[in-house]
Amino acid sequence: MNYKPIIVLAGEPNSVFSEIFFKSMKKKIKSPIILIASKKLIISQMNELGFKIELNEIDITSCLQNRLKSINILNVDYKFKKPFENISYKSKKYLSDCFALALKLLKKKITNKFINGPISKKHFLNKKFLGITEFLANKTNTKKYAMLIYNKDLSVSPITTHLPLKFVSKKISKNSIIQKINLINHFFKNTLKKKPTIGVLGINPHCETIDKFDEDKKILVPAIKFLKKKGLDIKGPFPSDTMFLKQNRKFFDIIVGMYHDQVLTPIKTIYEYDAINITLGLPFIRVSPDHGPNEKMIKKNLSDPSSLTKAIKFLDF
Repeated sequence: MNYKPIIVLAGEPNSVFSEIFFKSMKKKIKSPIILIASKKLIISQMNELGFKIELNEIDITSCLQNRLKSINILNVDYKFKKPFENISYKSKKYLSDCFALALKLLKKKITNKFINGPISKKHFLNKKFLGITEFLANKTNTKKYAMLIYNKDLSVSPITTHLPLKFVSKKISKNSIIQKINLINHFFKNTLKKKPTIGVLGINPHCETIDKFDEDKKILVPAIKFLKKKGLDIKGPFPSDTMFLKQNRKFFDIIVGMYHDQVLTPIKTIYEYDAINITLGLPFIRVSPDHGPNEKMIKKNLSDPSSLTKAIKFLDF
C-alpha cells in the first residue's frame, strides 16, 4: 500500500521544533516525511542536540515522481550564524519561502497532509493575520474555516481565534456560529466517522448580562435551535466556569467556545500536550502541534514531543 507523504514545515527556525521533530522520528510511521527547512540549519541543530537522523535531500521532481525515502528534506536557504538564535523578524522571508513551497506541493496534489511547526505570530504575521489559520485560509482563498483543538476524548473550538477580548462580541453572529459548527460536524462525520455531541458555551459569565443586549439569548440560542432542527446533536449555551468539570464534559465530544482562551485554557490544563490543532475547511488537512516556539526551552533538550508525534500519527494513513 502506498501512503501519501506528510509535508512537515519546520516553522520558526529558532524554536523547539527541531528537538521535538528529532524525538518524533524515533516512532515508526508508514508515510514518508517531506521536511521543508534549511538543511544546513537542521543538521547544525541536530549536531547541537546530539541526534543522528538520515536525511534524504530531494527536489520537487522527486516529489512528483514519488522518489521518496522515509525522511526527505526540501532545502530552503536560510542564513544563520549559529544553530539557535533569538526569535526575530530575520526569519520572516525564510518562513514565507517555506510556506510558498509547501502550498505549491499541496496545490499539485502530491499529498493532502500538511503539518507546520510552531510559528512566532508576532514576527511572521506582523498583525496582518490573527494566526496561521487565517494566513492559510487567505493563501487558499478559503472563506469558511474553523480551528479545532482535537483530542480523542474531548475537543474544543473557538468561534473567534487570536482576537483581543474587546472585539470578540462584535465578531460573533448567528451565521458565524452556524458556519463553524457545521464545519466541525462535517469533519467528525466524514473524517472521524462519528456523529459528535456538541456543547456550546455562552459568551457572558453564567450566560447572563446586566447589559440591554444579551448575546446569549439573541445570538447563541437562535443559532443552536437552527442547528438542532438540522439534525445536529447540540446543546447550550452553558456557563464556561463549570462546563469543563469532569461530570459535565463527559457528555460531549466537542465544546465550542466564543473566544480563544475560553476553551484553550481548560483543554491545555486537562490534556497538556495531548492534543493537536486542526484547521477545518482548507483544501488539505492542516495539523500543527498545540503549542508555540517556546523560546525559553531552546537547546535544553527537555521539550515534550507528544503534540507533534500525535499530529504525525493522525496523518499517517
